[in-house]
Amino acid sequence: MIKIENLSKQFETTLAVNKLNLHIEKGELFSFLGPNGAGKTTSIKMMVGLMTPTNGSIHMGGFNVEEEPQKAKFLTGYVPDSAFLYQHLTGLELLMMVGQLYSMENQDIIREQGVLSERLFMKEWVGERISGYSQGMKQRLAFATAFIHNPEILIIDEPMVGLDPKTARIIKDMLKERSQQGVTVFISTHNLNVAEELSDRIAIINRGKLLGMGTVDSFQAVSGERENLEERFLKIVEEEEMSETKPLSD
Repeated sequence: MIKIENLSKQFETTLAVNKLNLHIEKGELFSFLGPNGAGKTTSIKMMVGLMTPTNGSIHMGGFNVEEEPQKAKFLTGYVPDSAFLYQHLTGLELLMMVGQLYSMENQDIIREQGVLSERLFMKEWVGERISGYSQGMKQRLAFATAFIHNPEILIIDEPMVGLDPKTARIIKDMLKERSQQGVTVFISTHNLNVAEELSDRIAIINRGKLLGMGTVDSFQAVSGERENLEERFLKIVEEEEMSETKPLSD
């Protein structure tokens, strides 16, 4: 469902993403894990068509993001790490606009927004202007805009930012449900608990390079000891950083 091959992004002297290769199946809940500045958001922006790769290719649902961007985007729902929402619209107006951009019929948009407003506890304020929303309200609305057209692929950058524990639990449950229904869910995070709780597979990235990929159990067992994901993650990142700085032997 998501196929990334030899993906690289160069910013002047900085190689932000370095020959990244990922293949994520239909219905898989996949976490992209790494410290701040690892290349996660840059990778996602290329996946959703907001940045052009320096090299490599991305296919979403069989469509090349550069060659057939509209078809790729129609399959995708995207929640960025910092969502831009039109402040002078109401939440309902924004959902109507997003649904229309995805060629939905108005009655279908109204039905879906009703379901989402109920699930995300938005009914009391979805008709108010976004300028008056709290950060948590804005984040819930951002998820609703990604879910509204029932995409085949969900791309989410730092999913729990600004959410209270109750809403975070609801979002986690919704992501699991969608995955079980065949939606491919790609989550970028540095929150190890989120990755460990949700993921079918995890990829670890640092300095733009893929350092490892597998199930939570495979990461825990790889050293021969029963480590939790945090311990294994820190070891992998530390080993990579040490290898980058280690001087060459004579």
